[in-house]
Amino acid sequence: MSGESDIPRRHVYGRTKGKTLKPRQVNLMETLFPRVSISLDEAVIAPKQLFGDVDEVWLEVGFGGGEHLAHQAETHPHVGIMGCEPFLNGVAKLVSEIHERDLANVRILNDDARFLLERLAPNSLARAFILYPDPWPKKRHNKRRFINEETLGFLASAIRPGGELRFASDIPDYIAWTLAHVSRFNRENGETFRWTAERAEDWRTPYEGWPGTRYEAKAIREGRTPCYLAFERL
Repeated sequence: MSGESDIPRRHVYGRTKGKTLKPRQVNLMETLFPRVSISLDEAVIAPKQLFGDVDEVWLEVGFGGGEHLAHQAETHPHVGIMGCEPFLNGVAKLVSEIHERDLANVRILNDDARFLLERLAPNSLARAFILYPDPWPKKRHNKRRFINEETLGFLASAIRPGGELRFASDIPDYIAWTLAHVSRFNRENGETFRWTAERAEDWRTPYEGWPGTRYEAKAIREGRTPCYLAFERL
């Protein structure tokens, strides 16, 4: 039975299309993208089955232009990496990177990550990234933020014990929001995510092997300080 018909569709906030794709991008979206796209036809998705021989699977939520995801895929060829991004132009950029770097370990969902997260088999992810998500700064829009009780529940189910959730942002309010929501989730569901920072330098320093992103570069240019949170799935 298709999971698509069983679960009511949520609203996807933000842009899904931008400038017209270049002819080369259109060609790759027609030829390469179907081979690397993730289908939501199954009610339960076992990520390793989407790849060939991989040791583990990671997920990036909202990968933007795909710089970080492509870097991780190239650096870790034995890791299968899934990426979710509703913005078509960002997907086209990542598909171009897959072609140029000959990446065999990337799979893409051109949609909201929640539709994939709710279908993932339990304990099937070793790592998940939420990097510079839309902060929705206006108070009336805070409920649109990706971090909430529902998505933390999906992540708690999908990330295996000992796995890791990484969150990066340059918006102090969203950083505080994330820590508060994780703390509340732990209180209500038992200790699930342990913030691994032991000193300030831990959350001020990028993750090992961090390639940087265009959003991070913009934040630094504009005088904002990025923060890097890491949580261990207990």
